[in-house]
Amino acid sequence: MHSYRVKLTSKGEVTVPIEIREQYGLHPGDEVEFVSENGEIRLVKSAKQPSRGRRIAESLLGKGDVPMTTEEIMALTRGE
Repeated sequence: MHSYRVKLTSKGEVTVPIEIREQYGLHPGDEVEFVSENGEIRLVKSAKQPSRGRRIAESLLGKGDVPMTTEEIMALTRGE
């Protein structure tokens, strides 16, 4: 068993050490759960994870810089 000491920020945030992220395949956007049991708190990777495609799509929301409406873009994809 390894132990890592991290500080809680004023916003209640912690940084998960890189060794833990790599070992357990944790990536930005992954959901984790805090489990309280027998006076201890465990951090576990959530079983319900958004798909890789959903994470990519969500990361792109609001990033477009083309001044076109959705209808104009759809017309272009249809060849109109």
